[in-house]
Amino acid sequence: MKRVLIITYYWPPSGGSGVQRWLKMSKYLPENGWQPVIYTADDAEYPVEDASLEKDVAPEAEIIRRPIVEPYTFYKKFLGIKKGEKVKAGFINEGAKKKGWKENISVWLRGNFFIPDARCWWIKPSVKYLSKYLNEHPVDAMISTGPPHSMHLIAKALHKKYNIPWVADFRDPWTDIDFYKDLKLTRCADRKHHRLERQVLTEATKVVTVGWDWARGLESHGAQDVEVITNGFDGSVTLNQTMTDKQPEGAFSMSHIGIIGAARNAVVFWKALSELIENESFKNDLRIKLIGQVDNSVVKTIKENGLENNVSIIPYIPHEKVIKEQEASQVLLLFINNSPNAKGILTGKIFEYMASGRPILAIGPKDGDTAIMLGKTQSGIIIDFDDKEEMKAVVMDLYSKYKENQLVTKYNTLVDKFSRHNLAKDYAQLLERIIK
Repeated sequence: MKRVLIITYYWPPSGGSGVQRWLKMSKYLPENGWQPVIYTADDAEYPVEDASLEKDVAPEAEIIRRPIVEPYTFYKKFLGIKKGEKVKAGFINEGAKKKGWKENISVWLRGNFFIPDARCWWIKPSVKYLSKYLNEHPVDAMISTGPPHSMHLIAKALHKKYNIPWVADFRDPWTDIDFYKDLKLTRCADRKHHRLERQVLTEATKVVTVGWDWARGLESHGAQDVEVITNGFDGSVTLNQTMTDKQPEGAFSMSHIGIIGAARNAVVFWKALSELIENESFKNDLRIKLIGQVDNSVVKTIKENGLENNVSIIPYIPHEKVIKEQEASQVLLLFINNSPNAKGILTGKIFEYMASGRPILAIGPKDGDTAIMLGKTQSGIIIDFDDKEEMKAVVMDLYSKYKENQLVTKYNTLVDKFSRHNLAKDYAQLLERIIK
């Protein structure tokens, strides 16, 4: 069996979206002739943890955990975050107050002194350790996955030293990521980010990302012929064909799974719902679940629109329970970031949404990658950020079908190509190509 070194910061006990792609991809690589060698951090500062994901680690996988020094001890003391509390992901602000001067200074320091990210102190010790490891335990190929993009810089140094075929896998963009503009970068820091990004994109044997628009963006920054291998769903935890034509019981439930930052605050959608709850029957039946970290700006908008009694916020639940929540919901909500890179956003959760067989209602650009995916698989509908009237019409149409028991689960064979089994096969074929 060939061996592939996978350099990833996120690994169980990490929970959340960052861990899913390579936990699941490595789970199915062995059946395609590749043994995963996972290099990851020991005792890392993960925003959320989910011990239940340990069961998805491939038995064939070799796991290497090394100590990591992160600046979060100082960061927590500076901001007055209590010991044991987690640092929130993606500029999430769950507090009632606006960000103050301490938060602004912290963001400035993070953007200008920790380049490309807060894991940059791990690069040199990792290169030193892995150099010794590779001398004794060679591998056939190497994959780095980011963010954090420090993982790519570890792989870049090893690639230069050993000429190991290297895939730079981008789950999110680097300088095109939606919060890049919020890092308060100096001109010098911005140039360094772009220089490092270009080095990774031009020196990697192959660059891979999860969507077509982001692939074009990476090519504009210097990459050649970027390959798209999307995220997917794990067939072992999704519906099968024996569970068709079933309707969840209970209220008219609409669920969103995952982080909702300020950029994902679907302001017009909440306004549309506030007008619809003037219908007493609809108001009594409507139940909205937001499962994951939610920015305070979202909570504020919900309250301003009189929806607080219809909305439940559940900070985090284990992934296996998330699957059950998806299957039990009448409608699955998907909010795309209202940001310059919105067209390229193709969240990992959409694939599990599609596999659940429940109807998807997305708010985002109608000409983006999410719209393309929903159209290809006939899994749902997307409505533009500002089209309040269409939102109202679509929600009421779904509600009418709910009242008539027509919102049934449908097994959709069109989504099969996005199973983790098939995607791991695609990745294995890519690895075979680059080692030749």
